[in-house]
Amino acid sequence: MGTTAPPPILAADAAGIEAAAAVLHRGGIVGLPTETVYGLAGDALRAEVVTRIFATKGRPPDNPLIVHLADERGLDQLVGEITPLARALVRDYWPGPLTLVLDASPAVPPITRGGLTTVAVRVPDHPVASRLLATSSLALAAPSANPSGRPSPTRPEHVVAGLGAGVDLVLDGGPCTIGVESTVVDARGRWPVVLRDGLVSREELGVVGQGQGPQQHRSPGTRYAHYTPRCSVEIVTGPTQLGARLRACLAAGERVGVVADAASLAALRSGDAPGVVDYTVRADDEVALARSLYGAFLGAEDAAVDRLLVMAVPERGVGRAVMDRLRRAAAGG
Repeated sequence: MGTTAPPPILAADAAGIEAAAAVLHRGGIVGLPTETVYGLAGDALRAEVVTRIFATKGRPPDNPLIVHLADERGLDQLVGEITPLARALVRDYWPGPLTLVLDASPAVPPITRGGLTTVAVRVPDHPVASRLLATSSLALAAPSANPSGRPSPTRPEHVVAGLGAGVDLVLDGGPCTIGVESTVVDARGRWPVVLRDGLVSREELGVVGQGQGPQQHRSPGTRYAHYTPRCSVEIVTGPTQLGARLRACLAAGERVGVVADAASLAALRSGDAPGVVDYTVRADDEVALARSLYGAFLGAEDAAVDRLLVMAVPERGVGRAVMDRLRRAAAGG
């Protein structure tokens, strides 16, 4: 561990899982596929391991991590009380992309919970993550496997490109199926309070509002700059604005990437700027855009794009999470 060579990307077969589990038991960190994004996984209950995760990412120490479990039985060790609301959400949504914030037990080191009295926990719904969690018998802290503030990785090669030798190995689970981070819910009270939007929507949870201020900071991904590529990101609200902004940017000498629905892309190809625009990704709806958003950000960088024009999607379901990430990226975090 700690060499300057890039980490190996291992097949997620029995040998790869055993190798990753051995690294984790030695206090190493592993690039781990989940259904949301790739995580930077290490033993959540060893402060020195979690310290290395923070250092590798360059993550502020007051930004809490999500602890990943093989199944709900691991909750007893991590939380002070499993509330009736938490039990209901576990029953309905685990395994899956829903993180619960609960009062932490003394077993969780302060650094893992960002110095807070609460801990964020979920059970991922990904076969590789599930097998590694079961094989290692560890609770794994696993924030997104990217430098802090950058777009989250949704492919194994993104992890290597972003963190290099900071990771001991990466398990190859292919592309992530969801593509944005989990929904985070404060489950300590009678009703769920959404702290961060994800695939599990407020509508599905029966929630109207969202936690704000100090309450929201109990969730990862809400306090500091996140999701920001090295090009400018601009949100456009329809084909007319897209075409106008595209022409203006090209006239200013910018290299432009476009993320839009198929009809808008076809119109651009046939009319506005054939052969000039870098069509980074085709996104026909909010679910497709969620799956491809971070890849589009990183692809735009690879194509040396100056500005990425992204068409807004309706703020319903996962579209609300997509627009949250887009606004953060457009604002530089």
